[in-house]
Amino acid sequence: MVVRVATDERPFETPSSDESGLGRDSPSEESEPEAALVVPPDGGWGWVIVFASFMCNVLVDGIIFCGGMLLGPIKDEFKASGGQVALVNSLLAGFYLLAGPFVSALANKYGFRVVTIVGSLVSSAAFALSYFATSVEYLYLVYGILGGIGFCMIYMPAVLTVGFYFERWRALATGLALCGSGVGTFVFAPLTQKLIDSFGWRLTIVILAGFVLLCVIFGALFRPIKPVRVQLADQSGEDDVTRRHEEAVEKLNSMLKLHSKLDSGISMPADMRFSNKVSPHTWVGVPNNTRYPTAEEVFRGSSSHLSRRSSATAGTIKNTLGRPMFITGPVAEKDEDDSNSNIDNTEPLINTSHPIKVIQRETRPRHSHADLVARPLYRDDIFFSGSLIRLPQYTSRNSLGYHMAVTHVPTKEDAQEEQSGKCRLCPEAVKRTLATMLDVSLFLSPTFCILALSGFFTMLGFFVPYMYVKSRAEENGLGSTSSTMLLSAIGVANIVGRVACGLVSSMPKVSPLWLNNIALSAGGLATMLSGYCYHEAFQFGYCAVFGLAIACFASLRSILVVEYIGLEQLTNCFGLFLLFQGLGALLGAPIAGALMDLTSSYDISFYVSGGFLLFSAVLCYPVDYISRWEKARAKLSPPPKV
Repeated sequence: MVVRVATDERPFETPSSDESGLGRDSPSEESEPEAALVVPPDGGWGWVIVFASFMCNVLVDGIIFCGGMLLGPIKDEFKASGGQVALVNSLLAGFYLLAGPFVSALANKYGFRVVTIVGSLVSSAAFALSYFATSVEYLYLVYGILGGIGFCMIYMPAVLTVGFYFERWRALATGLALCGSGVGTFVFAPLTQKLIDSFGWRLTIVILAGFVLLCVIFGALFRPIKPVRVQLADQSGEDDVTRRHEEAVEKLNSMLKLHSKLDSGISMPADMRFSNKVSPHTWVGVPNNTRYPTAEEVFRGSSSHLSRRSSATAGTIKNTLGRPMFITGPVAEKDEDDSNSNIDNTEPLINTSHPIKVIQRETRPRHSHADLVARPLYRDDIFFSGSLIRLPQYTSRNSLGYHMAVTHVPTKEDAQEEQSGKCRLCPEAVKRTLATMLDVSLFLSPTFCILALSGFFTMLGFFVPYMYVKSRAEENGLGSTSSTMLLSAIGVANIVGRVACGLVSSMPKVSPLWLNNIALSAGGLATMLSGYCYHEAFQFGYCAVFGLAIACFASLRSILVVEYIGLEQLTNCFGLFLLFQGLGALLGAPIAGALMDLTSSYDISFYVSGGFLLFSAVLCYPVDYISRWEKARAKLSPPPKV
């Protein structure tokens, strides 16, 4: 047996309808089972992706976190109250998060590059148009809402594409990219103040629009990964195959650290097809992504989403495949009890007892729909920013088995839309992502509700120090230069915190929940006590503690979800988290600004902000107990009928 791996030098090209073979229900006798796969390079151009993502974070987060410096001049010009003018930057920060699920859906369909470039143009245009503002309400709409949506279209692809390019070095690569947030705060704090002093707030925003336009260049670097076509072929008679097969096996296994997709030529049997008629669907008209089978379930002849699991299903797939794909023998017929067995507990995915041949792509008239459908949001782990060794799904399988287990297959409708190239108002890939990220069934989980509320209260207090720490320091006697550098100190602490948190959380005996709780508790208490003394050293010390706290919060969110809710729910949780956190970011600074107007002091605002952070930590204290209770209850209750 020969396994042929062929790289496609023309990824994402749309074949003509007569060449695609998408209409076939089963492979012809001449065609060979095959799949087009996306191989994470774990280096190479991936480090260019890390640099581009880093720069996008520098620009976007740097502008958002230092946007509070613009509020004073805007307030003076339009004679607005503190609460009114605070909403300008809060809308920018809020929609930067609130639009996350919708931007992710667009990125799933159109790719990271296109969405980032469009977002750069939208946000740059919004900032440039803010020059002509005639009222605070004008800035709400243009600078806040439109600019925030554009920023989200830069931020979401910049975060997701790094995880799509890395497997072994994912934690390091993601950490380096997200350090751009701290660097941006460090750089843009003095830069924004200098621009305001020299040109005024209007020209400052125009100059910032020019900086945002640089994201067009960085977004253009988010090129898609070329797919690899893997197929089984007959044994060749070449003499050197046997002699070189060990070297080829090693090369093949190193290449197969990848995302596994199902080829259209390998048709699913009728009882494994997922359509709106046979699967529960959501408000967007298609099922949640977890309702679709993974590549592992298809190749193994089992699906945890089916109400009927029998040896007939496995036998049907066996007959459909003709012969195994990445599997050494025919798909074994199973009963219900072992239908979900780990693929690595039965047999290796690559059989080293047979010669392996790796050749370059031949010119073939037929294309796999998996070539055309490389959907990052069809992966369960796309939002996971930590090391994959934290995942049981990864440590219990080899690399190929893991990717097959976390990748859900595209539908035939999805492939046909990609092939036709027609523009639809809401394509399948968009609807399926929205159905996954905004699935409200998660509200039935007490663990999720606690984590979501905790994120909401964290963001209520998150932006207040960024927006008011400089003004408060100046009001209490610190010089302008020292006050501006307080924001830079938060940025430096953010960088250190992300690196340190990544190292500490990777230790097996360290609980990420308690690390999160300690960090948020310390940040909340420090914020509440930050007005006790306005000595320069005390204020810089507070900013260091606050920066470390928010770095831990941002770094540990996906790890907490996977540990207490499960990897299969990570995308769903993150979509709803973005809404909760966006709403918190939207309300936090205006509440602080209104309190400042009522009391003519920043003290109450910082007390309330710190209280929100502390309360968010207290909410998470019982999460471990509640999660164990919830899982025990789920084991006792019967599984839901599909």
